[in-house]
Amino acid sequence: MIKSLRAYDFNLPVSSLETYIQQVGKFSLLTEQEECELAERLQRNGDLDAAKQLIMSHLRFVVRIAKEFTGYGLALADLIQEGNIGLMKAVKRFNPALKVRLVSFAVHWIKAEIHNFVLKNWRIVKIATTKAQRKLFFNLRSSKKHLGWFTPQEITDVAKDLGVKPETVREMEMRLQANDAAFDGFASESDGEDEFAPAQYLADNRFNPAILAEQNNTTELQLEQLRDSLECLDERSRDILNQRWLSDNKATLHDLAAKYHISAERVRQIEQLAMAKMKQSITQI
Repeated sequence: MIKSLRAYDFNLPVSSLETYIQQVGKFSLLTEQEECELAERLQRNGDLDAAKQLIMSHLRFVVRIAKEFTGYGLALADLIQEGNIGLMKAVKRFNPALKVRLVSFAVHWIKAEIHNFVLKNWRIVKIATTKAQRKLFFNLRSSKKHLGWFTPQEITDVAKDLGVKPETVREMEMRLQANDAAFDGFASESDGEDEFAPAQYLADNRFNPAILAEQNNTTELQLEQLRDSLECLDERSRDILNQRWLSDNKATLHDLAAKYHISAERVRQIEQLAMAKMKQSITQI
């Protein structure tokens, strides 16, 4: 018999993380039959009480998984919170007909949410952007055999085990070893310690008169070259390019085909020939 929802105390204390962990550990685990019945109630009737019981009975597993990620310097409470979001997503998508226990299904959703949180908050600068880099980030530490840099053989072995290129392993190792640097330097009582802060040597050229003048001259030159190259075209070709690329309300191939009583494919051919002629004209200027 499934315990009534009233048997659970949902007003968990939040003043202490230790108290929270103790409280979630008191919720009794569900049997496979109870889990299946609750999941079917949720699927058929959208029963939120059933969803709550599924979630509450698995909160202890979220805590256990979150503790595996405490080595990244992030608060355990935040990791648990993100894991709970993953658990709720898993409960929403759980299908009891697959004959798989919820904890086995939910572990992937819980870890996915925690992974995203770690990647977004571990450093100010995003450390992993590609799929291969994200894969490396969570496996590289466990693959290291010592605290120093990888040897060439270790790089090759790790790349082979994780299915990535050795260059990707080297790049991620360098990123893991690097630290964030404050743009203006860190507060310090000692004089001269901020002289190597990025603000001291990275110039802001947005309002540099020389650079602005150069940019304006370059823009004017490019516009002049564009006008000259357009003058090399016949009137129809010039009008097609103007309406297709230089007009605020760009015309379609079919619009121009109707205007000149030709096919849309012929308009496309004229457009391509005109652009090739303009490119040749610009390179000769």
